[in-house]
Amino acid sequence: MPLWLSQRPFLLPARHEIPANVARRSNASISGAHIAALDQWIQSDKRLTLPDTVRPEHLSSLYVTLPTRDGSASDSPPEIPKEGARLGYGHHLVFFHPRNPERVLRADGTDVDFCPPEPWTRRMWAGGRFWWNEDRPLLIGDKAVATATISSVEKKGFEKGSPMVFVKQKIEYRREGASEVSIEEERSHVYLAAPGNRREARQVHDLPTPEFSMEYLPSPTTLFRLSALTFNGHYIHLDKDYAQKSEGYPERLVHGPLTALMLLEAFTTQNPSAVLKSFEYRAINPVLVNRSVSIRGAKIEGGKAARVWVEDTETKIVGMVGTILV
Repeated sequence: MPLWLSQRPFLLPARHEIPANVARRSNASISGAHIAALDQWIQSDKRLTLPDTVRPEHLSSLYVTLPTRDGSASDSPPEIPKEGARLGYGHHLVFFHPRNPERVLRADGTDVDFCPPEPWTRRMWAGGRFWWNEDRPLLIGDKAVATATISSVEKKGFEKGSPMVFVKQKIEYRREGASEVSIEEERSHVYLAAPGNRREARQVHDLPTPEFSMEYLPSPTTLFRLSALTFNGHYIHLDKDYAQKSEGYPERLVHGPLTALMLLEAFTTQNPSAVLKSFEYRAINPVLVNRSVSIRGAKIEGGKAARVWVEDTETKIVGMVGTILV
């Protein structure tokens, strides 16, 4: 199936309801001790150092996972990463991950690093931002180090009975032995105390007329491969039964980093000579496995930036929006 397709008509899906037998933690069960433990966690020093090598073998596995690099567009073999070449925009996301034994993971398969204490255990990827240093890029084959810290923690909804914890993580990527940062990243996660999701789809109204459109189908194989590449055991991407009964979604969710990476891939495929300065993105609605999505974009601000977004091809519900500065 060709990658670049035109827009299709759509139908709004029926609202998905959480099964009645799903057990939910009551917000009333959040005690003063829970809040005290959270406040103590917020005040604690948190830092994680992750060395890695930008291995071409690992990148080749990413390339055959991405429809922009697996040969789908030209019916040709997948691209082959070349040692010494500049690392592609966003491709650092499949490196520098924690390697924790399964026995210390949370019940949903997620890492405990930088996660608040119970009962705030339900994690969602909310958004992020990248900055690239073009004078000191990461190259394929480089040995590098990622240093991650917590830049901010914000409590919201506590007075309304829907307590959420927003955690913003700052990550600096450097070549081994270098003081200068090659990539700086922010990641934003939100942690909830209660499982289940009844939220209606959020609407986005300020998007420009698209200048390009790319369509692809994130499949269970896509999600499995991305989970393997990032050593991510979160059941929400792998276990349909868990996604439905424990999280209240109709299907497994596509990884936030994968959707962000595909926004970058779609833009750079259309603009192969573009030099990107930064990319900021925000998750709006869940992106579901086995549903075709359209990645769209248009240049703004006289070509100095681009607005990119992903939407369900049938329903037109927007899953993520982003802004690229060039």
